Amino acid sequence: MSDCGCDKARKDLEEYLRKEMCSTEHADIKEHLDNCAACREEALVARTLTEVVARACRETAPDQLRNQVIAQLRTAQAAHS
Repeated sequence: MSDCGCDKARKDLEEYLRKEMCSTEHADIKEHLDNCAACREEALVARTLTEVVARACRETAPDQLRNQVIAQLRTAQAAHS
């Protein structure tokens, strides 16, 4: 393994976090993150953001809010017809 450097680590960070790269590249980026505080921090922010967005996508709107949005959409659609 060899440290891939900041440029490569940052360029391929999303693929690394999703585990969408070969094991050699993954190991190189992991090694870099283990030794580079700045890139490790960037990876933590990216991972946290991804988890928050994923969690938000699983939540559903309360019935009252959903009904209000649907009513407003119907009103807007009727006005444009």
